[in-house]
Amino acid sequence: MVTWKKIENDYVTLWVHSQLQKGIGYCFKLQHQTNSSFRQKTNGFYKNNIILSCSSLLTPTTITASCTNAVCRHGDPIIRFPFRLKPHQLKSCGYDKGFDLACGSNGVNRTTITLPFSGDFTVEMIDYAAQEIWINDPHNCLPKRILTLNLSATPFAGVYARRFTFFNCLTSEYLRFRPLNPITCLSDKNNTVFATASPRVVNYLLSQSCREMKTVEVPVRWPFYEQAVSYSELSDNLWLTWRVPRCGRCEIRGGKCGIKSDSSRETICSDAHKPAIPRKARYAIAIGAGIPGTLIIFGLFCFVYSKINSCIKRRRLVPHSEINGTQAHSLQSSIMITGLDAPTIESYPKIVLGESKRLPKIDDATCSICLSEYEPKETLKTIPPCQHCFHADCIDEWLKLNGTCPVCRNPLEQILSSENNNP
Repeated sequence: MVTWKKIENDYVTLWVHSQLQKGIGYCFKLQHQTNSSFRQKTNGFYKNNIILSCSSLLTPTTITASCTNAVCRHGDPIIRFPFRLKPHQLKSCGYDKGFDLACGSNGVNRTTITLPFSGDFTVEMIDYAAQEIWINDPHNCLPKRILTLNLSATPFAGVYARRFTFFNCLTSEYLRFRPLNPITCLSDKNNTVFATASPRVVNYLLSQSCREMKTVEVPVRWPFYEQAVSYSELSDNLWLTWRVPRCGRCEIRGGKCGIKSDSSRETICSDAHKPAIPRKARYAIAIGAGIPGTLIIFGLFCFVYSKINSCIKRRRLVPHSEINGTQAHSLQSSIMITGLDAPTIESYPKIVLGESKRLPKIDDATCSICLSEYEPKETLKTIPPCQHCFHADCIDEWLKLNGTCPVCRNPLEQILSSENNNP
């Protein structure tokens, strides 16, 4: 037997679902009708279900807007999607439990993240645009944590990876490894631990009394990765990145990233600055301005090239005879100006050196042109009025090309003219 209550329940249920499919506006209408018509018969059952169904139709922007930024303490990174500060933020404020953060654990009053197979780490910085997070050891011995680092079951991976090999060496032989920086938190009075990424240093330590501990992949920052690293204390932060969710572009545009609904992992970007010009219009403008601009640049290049080419051709058309005549005239003029004529050279007095090798100037013991000492019976020439002596052959060749004394550099034409003017 079908009762009136069951018919009423079925009718209301079907009517509720049909109205919910049409939008939130009907939810408020349905809520009003339910409150007025079935208040006594339903005892609030349908009212609560309708309100719950209406809340599930709230826009994604409303869900995102309900999540505010959080911070553990002054100086710590700001926490927002995809991260969530538990238990202070709703579960919908984060992407999944892999992004859950806490304000300290195990006595550490810092922002911390728990990696399933590696334990707790302090969060030093979060770059939401680059989708990177920097973590470190809360107990200041990051190399020890690196030896057991396991990023499995986490949404993170190393930004850049570098293979490091750990060695345990005797402290008594520390001076032999002085260029290397010891890892103090892993060392003691008997043993010193080093870590290196250089194959050359690895081979050197293997040839010594050091024991190889382990080789691990270390997430490092880019400048560190670029260097030819020979040694390191490995106390710097670990640089990790996440691929999903992709909110970097939303962050760059100043938007707020969040999940679309509680039952979905799909993300949306709200409050982002939209470009003043649509993307298709930007492409059209770029193409429309790029093609004419390229043609103009190409035309200018052709014009400049033609001008340079014409100048080169004009220079090639100058007669060679004119050039040769000009060069010959210049050469002849220079010879006439710099060298002396044969009669002038022959007019200089000659001396045949005797056994005593006495000369007008005591310091003239060698020829300044050939740098050879004078020998008896050699023919020398003197230049008036400076009285400098030279081998006759040496000074003759010199004066054919130069019109000055090799020693004092006085112009000989002026000397001759002064002698002619003073009989």
